Amino acid sequence: MISNLCALQFVTANDYQVNLDKFTSLIESSPKDSIILAPELCLSGYAYDDMLSASRFTQKAIKTIQSLSTDKTIVLTMITKSGDKFFNTAYVFHKNKILHKQSKHQLFVLNDERKFFISGNKNKIKIFEINGIKIAILICFELRFIDLWQKIKGADIILVPSMWGIIRKEHFETLTKALAIANQCYVIASDGANEDLAKGSGIISPFGKENRDDTQELLCSEFDPKEIKKMRKYMNIGPI
Repeated sequence: MISNLCALQFVTANDYQVNLDKFTSLIESSPKDSIILAPELCLSGYAYDDMLSASRFTQKAIKTIQSLSTDKTIVLTMITKSGDKFFNTAYVFHKNKILHKQSKHQLFVLNDERKFFISGNKNKIKIFEINGIKIAILICFELRFIDLWQKIKGADIILVPSMWGIIRKEHFETLTKALAIANQCYVIASDGANEDLAKGSGIISPFGKENRDDTQELLCSEFDPKEIKKMRKYMNIGPI
């Protein structure tokens, strides 16, 4: 059951355990039957000078987050390692299990992400279901690629975990709202609260109504699937 949509917006510190403790606290403060979305790489940051340690910490974090997902669905991206290659991987935890994984396909050019991470499989960007609710994920920079919007057309909820720069704050807020309107769905957008980041986290309804507040670490809205059906009936743009 999904009753609430929650977007987190907190500062990522240099200490991985401090970040996990903060994340845990916010999860525990969230209502039951929520989907909770964290900012991109919120536990480690990009950690270019510490990738191996960050990937090892991911394994520890997985166990902690799994245990918190009994009655909540928890989504975040973490640094993972396969062989000698590193990935920026989104995890979906549900009922104490890993329900879905996908690694970031469109790596960001301006921060040298392509030098440190391997691009994920584009085919993993797809709709998956939780209790009949159709869900999809676009990781940060992927939000800019309209062909990916089409790829996940029909999703009821799209999650956008991000580490979006403050100088492009308006882009982040405009694109996430446009995504909700264009795909006639709910969008949960989560960005970090560090000084160089946009914040702008929030929940956007299929009609484009926004719940955003840059002063809050936790934002929640009720999930009403009737709003999706109402919007798609009101503004028929073809089969979804």
